[in-house]
Amino acid sequence: MTRSRLPSVAAVRRLAHAFQDLFTTHDASGLAAWLGQAYQSELRSFARGVARDRDAVLAALCFRWSNGPVEGHVNRLKLIKRQGYGRTGFALLRQRVRRAG
Repeated sequence: MTRSRLPSVAAVRRLAHAFQDLFTTHDASGLAAWLGQAYQSELRSFARGVARDRDAVLAALCFRWSNGPVEGHVNRLKLIKRQGYGRTGFALLRQRVRRAG
């Protein structure tokens, strides 16, 4: 099937790329227009979620810093902890964390 036969899929694709562009260009002023278009499409549920977390989305658009690296370290530590769950004590867990880092 071609894109012309699936207009709703093409519209969703276009809106998804526009949402991604908001973040690559850090264009906080374009969020309201994007939300208006998204409410009229198949992305209305996603748009409601974005609107509900509007402050967090605007912060992500306006500021260049992120807590991604911290979340990565937390994820790594939790993985090490889960691997030893029920078999290791604190001393061995501490040793594995130090060795992994």
